Amino acid sequence: MIPFQSIDWSQITKTEHPGETGTAYWQTLELGDLRIRKVTYSKNYIADHWCHKGHIVHCLKGEFTSELENGEHFKLTKGMTYVVSDNASSHRSVTQNGVELLIIDGSFLK
Repeated sequence: MIPFQSIDWSQITKTEHPGETGTAYWQTLELGDLRIRKVTYSKNYIADHWCHKGHIVHCLKGEFTSELENGEHFKLTKGMTYVVSDNASSHRSVTQNGVELLIIDGSFLK
């Protein structure tokens, strides 16, 4: 059970995660097996791996492309969301101009 709480993202430390190019900045809140992140990708960001984890990803600002390992590409812009379960589609994020995302994941996506 998660009791009511508000999240002041300005109080959550940013961690730096280098991509193949560019950098991802994560602000992470963990509540049991639920992880909520506000993630910012710099300009010219390409993830350095194919991710197999499930996520709910909502685009807060900017735009990015979610590339699937099978060659499909999906462009998401402000206000758009994608959902994928664990081990359902290997994916990675790419952005030319930077993007800000809200990413939620946890065991409920298995």
